[in-house]
Amino acid sequence: MAFPALTIDIPPQPWTGRFDGETDEHRRWWQAVSRYSPGASGATAAARATPDSLRPAVLLGFASDEGVRRNKGRPGAALAPAALRAALGPLAFHLERTVSDAGDVAVSDGALEAGQARAGLAITSMLDAGRLTVVLGGGHETAFASYLGLAGSEAVRSGKRLGILNLDAHFDLREAPVPSSGTPFLQMAEAEAAAGREFRYAVVGISEPNNTRALFNTARRLGVSYLLDEDCEAERVRTFVAEFLDGVDMLYLTIDLDVLPAAVAPGVSAPAAYGVPLAVISAVCRQVARSGKLLHVDVAELNPAFDIDGRTARVAARLVSTLLQ
Repeated sequence: MAFPALTIDIPPQPWTGRFDGETDEHRRWWQAVSRYSPGASGATAAARATPDSLRPAVLLGFASDEGVRRNKGRPGAALAPAALRAALGPLAFHLERTVSDAGDVAVSDGALEAGQARAGLAITSMLDAGRLTVVLGGGHETAFASYLGLAGSEAVRSGKRLGILNLDAHFDLREAPVPSSGTPFLQMAEAEAAAGREFRYAVVGISEPNNTRALFNTARRLGVSYLLDEDCEAERVRTFVAEFLDGVDMLYLTIDLDVLPAAVAPGVSAPAAYGVPLAVISAVCRQVARSGKLLHVDVAELNPAFDIDGRTARVAARLVSTLLQ
């Protein structure tokens, strides 16, 4: 599978971090992450034959806040990929799998749909090469770019049941004249219906005061499963996620960082007044990673312009590391 290089706007940049030594026992992320080389001889066959826990992972940045701007949120999420890499770089690298960096797709001049299409092509290529794909967003318009990549992949086209699990304070099922960070899952529902596939969508962390009755009605019409933030006790969330996983063959996990309390994740477009505890969200990441069904993940809504001491970026980096272990 040839990598569509023209879909990448910013090639991978050098990673940096603390240096403790060259050996594996001293290794940190900045030393472990390599440049993505999809054309390496035998890479695709080897990746496809690798157990899920060891499947090579590849990072792709989606530098966009156009969807947030259209949704009348606080722009700044276009800086998220760089901030996430900077937070990941110094972390100790305990992973058995390899991790590579494919660079960024950048949305400019308001051309959101074109950027989503380019990111989708890159994701499809990486999935079909047997990679576990991780997108570093971006506003939550990142999710539709992820979906385009998944929908074009061999895994989804083969007829396996795809589940979409969203950790989020919002449904993002908004009906609007133009796509935005508030519309991606309604766009997915419509695309899945057009493809003759069932829309399997579940959300953990919905904030009732921040979703209108119209959004709840849309969720009910589409058969969306959800848990309110106030109902997210650890065991209840574990059971909810387990039941959802039982009904799908493969999973797309999307994390909107505004699912977390504002004290934990202040650097987002819409900080949560309540939120789901970090320990619960981290447990979901571990549960999903151990399921053997994780196909693709993205982390959205990090806004470095409103972060405090890099707090939100470090939390996001910790979650990415957990998902890949």
